[in-house]
Amino acid sequence: MISTDIAVIGAGPVGLFAIFEAGLLKMRCHLIDYLPQVGGQLSEIYPKKPIYDIPGYPSVLAQELVDNLMEQAKPFHPSFTLGERIEGLEKRGEADFVLTTNMGTIIEAKVVVIAGGLGCFEPRKPAVENLENFENGKGVNYMILDPEKYRGQRMVIAGGGDSALDWTIYLAEVCSELTLVHRSESFRGAPDSVAKVMALAESGKINLILNSNLQAVQGSDKLEQVEIIQNRTMEKTVVEADHLIPLFGLSPKLGPIEDWNLNINKSAIEVNTDDYSTNIPGIYAIGDINTYTNKLKLILCGFHEAALMSHSAYSYMNPGVKYTMKYTTVNGVSEF
Repeated sequence: MISTDIAVIGAGPVGLFAIFEAGLLKMRCHLIDYLPQVGGQLSEIYPKKPIYDIPGYPSVLAQELVDNLMEQAKPFHPSFTLGERIEGLEKRGEADFVLTTNMGTIIEAKVVVIAGGLGCFEPRKPAVENLENFENGKGVNYMILDPEKYRGQRMVIAGGGDSALDWTIYLAEVCSELTLVHRSESFRGAPDSVAKVMALAESGKINLILNSNLQAVQGSDKLEQVEIIQNRTMEKTVVEADHLIPLFGLSPKLGPIEDWNLNINKSAIEVNTDDYSTNIPGIYAIGDINTYTNKLKLILCGFHEAALMSHSAYSYMNPGVKYTMKYTTVNGVSEF
């Protein structure tokens, strides 16, 4: 049996930052993740995707951010159970929880923090004729792990959110030809990213096709063409392409969490924004997996939630005790 102060379900960036915040308050963390490595979606789906909204970093690659978070958490000696999924949660007494994984690992904790991103997820696939025939290395992918794979290649990206915009900006300098297809004239992404994409289109560095949808993909052994249809005129355009990346987001699935008697709203866990606690005392939810009024699914917002959660968790574990952080310096290095 593994014993810890806080069991963090999810080893994505928000879960990793929770180690640091909890460590400052002298609380030990054990992280559990179904993926075989830390980093969550950043490592699994887009490790080389640039991220632009982390304070102090004009741009940072997803995997670099994960590596930095691990380095930041290292002084607090976290432990991990990776490649296993939490199947059961039981509350014993007033303040103790016992979690069990699908592999039979048992974790005993005083506090449980759910930081599982979108939960178990899979990409949303568009209804496109012949799409599945070109998956599995034949030209159609739903995530970008190594952008260098597309250097000098002809690429079609479909989508109108931050991921589609960010990858369009990045890959415009990598691909020999890049086309962005979006179903409307307005985008859901950051205005600055939209402006950059429009500038790329105006300069001729990318092809921008708006008010249009993917209709079909064609080719022999591998993808060769993407057929696009205009929503209003129904006019068809055929784009020669080596790769198609539909970026329509992820379909979240909470899995066993749905059976833990938490308040769930549209596949997300409702929390109190005072401290990101759930309806069950001692259980918190931070990051993309929670929901509240005016929720923004941004990593930096998850960092904020992790900080407030940690202080609340300390008070939950130590009723009536107020913790004051003390900083000392040993050989020029700050310690807590």
